[in-house]
Amino acid sequence: MPEVDVAVVGAGPTGLFAAYYAGFRGLRVAVVDTLPEPGGQVTAMYPEKDIFDVAGLPCVKGRDLVANLVAQAAPFDPLYLLGVRAEKLSHRDGLPTLHLADGTELSCGAVIVTGGMGSFTPRPLPAAQGYPGAGVVYFVPRLDDLAGQDVLIVGGGDSAFDWALALHPVARSVTLVHRRDRFRAHAATVARVQALPVRIVVNAQVTQLHGTARVTGADIAVDGGAAQRVPVGTVVAALGFTADLGPLAEWGLRLDRRHILVTSTMATNLPRVFAAGDIAEYPGKVRLIATGFGEAATAVNNAAVAIDPAAHLFPGHSSEAG
Repeated sequence: MPEVDVAVVGAGPTGLFAAYYAGFRGLRVAVVDTLPEPGGQVTAMYPEKDIFDVAGLPCVKGRDLVANLVAQAAPFDPLYLLGVRAEKLSHRDGLPTLHLADGTELSCGAVIVTGGMGSFTPRPLPAAQGYPGAGVVYFVPRLDDLAGQDVLIVGGGDSAFDWALALHPVARSVTLVHRRDRFRAHAATVARVQALPVRIVVNAQVTQLHGTARVTGADIAVDGGAAQRVPVGTVVAALGFTADLGPLAEWGLRLDRRHILVTSTMATNLPRVFAAGDIAEYPGKVRLIATGFGEAATAVNNAAVAIDPAAHLFPGHSSEAG
């Protein structure tokens, strides 16, 4: 049975920073995630997206942020258990044990859940249901894969407009279709896309896809009128995701829908189990990567005291440790 001081469940930005901070505190740490690579939703959904609200970084791409977080934790040699799900949580003599889907049991001094929004499934594009060919995607890991293509983006939220901004320089053409004439995306992002030669079609639906092995065109109906066919090489369905906690919902944690309720110390209702990042909930919560970083440090410091009551809550500044 592997033994660690802290097990971090979730390898997104918050979890990776928790791995660094636990190492900084001299704690042995393991990071568990169902995805095969670190980075969580950032790696899976928007590695090429520009992120502007991480302190000290005027602009950083998602993949670069993840790479830097992995490098930051690397000197402390965290144990990465990727591509495996944390199925169950039990306590033995007051200490938590994680039971992983591959049969591994991880004995821990404390657990920090940083699972973002839990497991997530993209909302399907109705016109793509039953379509036998390729060319419908829900996120774009590599922008260059769509270079020189006619790209159709379906959606009106932040993801749809972020993809339009990112793909405009590499695609031959970008068309964005939304079923309403108002957008959920941030107004500044909408304005940036509207200033580009991106075709935006509102009050419209994609009614049918064409092509055999791969999409070659799509029918778009505006205001319920007759559909018009446009050439398409790839459809990016940015319709959002449905999320659930998966096995976490059975651990006995106090929940508010799909979020874990925590105190100001990031403690849950279970002994030695903490939560941080988007999955954590408390009054006034703001879901930002920057918020998750602070919550990770708070969780680790309080976990350190739970593991060793003689430890100081505040370990000092990293600049003093060298």
